Amino acid sequence: MSDNGSDNGIGTGDGDGAGFSLRKATGGDAEFLVDMLMEATNWDPGREAVTRARVLAERRTAHYVEGWPRAGDLGLVAVAPDGRPIGAVWLRLFPHDDPGYGFVAPDVPELTLGVAAAWRRRGVGRALLAEAARRAAEHGHTRLSLSVERANHAHRLYADEGFETVESGVNSDTMVKPLPA
Repeated sequence: MSDNGSDNGIGTGDGDGAGFSLRKATGGDAEFLVDMLMEATNWDPGREAVTRARVLAERRTAHYVEGWPRAGDLGLVAVAPDGRPIGAVWLRLFPHDDPGYGFVAPDVPELTLGVAAAWRRRGVGRALLAEAARRAAEHGHTRLSLSVERANHAHRLYADEGFETVESGVNSDTMVKPLPA
């Protein structure tokens, strides 16, 4: 599923009129993907933040970003008008013996999404999700999966974007979105 699509940015914007664009994630974005994994992990300001060192030391989290990009990865970066990256979404396939938190099957890419705090609730996450789903379908995938804590505001975004809960844990749900053929 390597993304061989155009590198052209996709123009979009937020409700404030301050635009942003989307572009393909490259190997040069690996550190930024770690930053966005940190944003996704530490979404709740009321909890003690998980450190970058811990995220990268624990297999269950580190495997979302290690070796980016590897064969089969697909990702997008949202970029502010001044050129700063402000969010990212990426898809990665995991095997049965090394599953992600939202694993449903080895042929279903798991989605990870992170948006810088200052850009949340401005359409960035929704734009990243929609474009990732479009590109995943272009690459022949029929479903996407993810894991999200129910208290996270992103849970509602995922449901609004067509993800349905297929399994529930104590605090989180595994959600799947069917993609058009």
